[in-house]
Amino acid sequence: MDGVRGLLRTWIRPGAVTAAQGLLIALLSLTTHVALFVLSLVSLLLIPVFGVGFALFPVATALVRFCAGLHRRLARWGGVEMATPYRPAPAGAQFGTWRRFRWVVGDPATWRDLSWLLPGAVTGAVCLAAFVLPLYGLEGMLGLPLVLHLTVGFGYGPFWPIDNLAEALLCFPLGALFLAGGLAAGRWLVWLHLAFARFFLPPTRTAELALRVRQLTVTRADTVDAQAAELRRIERDLHDGAQARIVALSMSIGLAEQLVGDDPEAVRRLLAEARETSGQALAELRGLVRGIHPPVLAERGLAGAVRALALAVPLPVAVTVDLPGRPAAPVESAAYFAVAEGLANVSKHSGASRAWVELGHADGRLTIVVGDDGRGGADPAAGSGLAGMGRRLAAFDGTMVVTSPAGGPTVISMELPCELSSPRISPSSGTG
Repeated sequence: MDGVRGLLRTWIRPGAVTAAQGLLIALLSLTTHVALFVLSLVSLLLIPVFGVGFALFPVATALVRFCAGLHRRLARWGGVEMATPYRPAPAGAQFGTWRRFRWVVGDPATWRDLSWLLPGAVTGAVCLAAFVLPLYGLEGMLGLPLVLHLTVGFGYGPFWPIDNLAEALLCFPLGALFLAGGLAAGRWLVWLHLAFARFFLPPTRTAELALRVRQLTVTRADTVDAQAAELRRIERDLHDGAQARIVALSMSIGLAEQLVGDDPEAVRRLLAEARETSGQALAELRGLVRGIHPPVLAERGLAGAVRALALAVPLPVAVTVDLPGRPAAPVESAAYFAVAEGLANVSKHSGASRAWVELGHADGRLTIVVGDDGRGGADPAAGSGLAGMGRRLAAFDGTMVVTSPAGGPTVISMELPCELSSPRISPSSGTG
């Protein structure tokens, strides 16, 4: 039984996925590539004719980009990542306008997509064999040629028309060979198509740098806004909290000095109030410091700090840590506050009965998962703390993906590029 499961997991199931992927690639390539190429070419030729091409070519380009986007999604399904290379549309670039036409024509990705259509149709059509060969072998293994021979007196098997029972029986081993060979060859055919597409569909090095600059501009603006908001919060907390209590403490001590010789009982009351006020001011200052950089994070590291957060949540939180070292302090702080915000959302909004936090590190990236079994429906675009988490992570080139269907569960997956230091012996896990 274990051998059958292993065969299913390592050979049959991936082969079936590859066959389906090959079929989708072939259908998409055969039905759209040539038509889109002709449409784009005709629209370019019609530019001198009453300006028809000015309106038609951007429409054709939009269809080509949609088709290329489908291929990128299919490539991602096959484990090949292809970023979107297109420049953002300028303001007012509506269909039928000169601004739209100039934007489309001036984008190098437009011409790379067009140059890919016809060669991509050929490599995509070849991917049909990734589906046809295993299917042809499977019908032989299932005995379809034998059934046809016994029922209608004729069947068609691999390499020959079937005229007798011996030839029909040979379709079983030949079908197994076709199935195995088709599954093996299908992976290479699909890989060949995706490898060829990677010459055209991803952004060029120059385009990647331009996209990177735009991304850094956006994240820098978000970081500046977040830092300004954090400074305003600190200033407000100091002004309304600790500063006001210190002023009250100073007034109480001054009044006590005036009454020290006349009313000892009043002085004792004032000193008691001053002691209480000083304790409250100290507690607020400590809370403010914890909001800037928690001491537990510096003392116990990210793993210990997250476990301390889990203990403060009013429901069971399973914490699993697999960190062979410590991230840099800024990254560690960003990860800590992201987990803190995630657990705060669990407590306030989820209605969950349990939650979990997972920390890990692989391939130079710190991975964080915060999940709960609550009602779901969390939306980062709704202006909640999730948006702040995303901005905090983006400052370090981090990413956040929220999966929260109605009815739950909610899973927040975060990644931060970083290297670790101070390796320790083994991972650990616990429950808060």
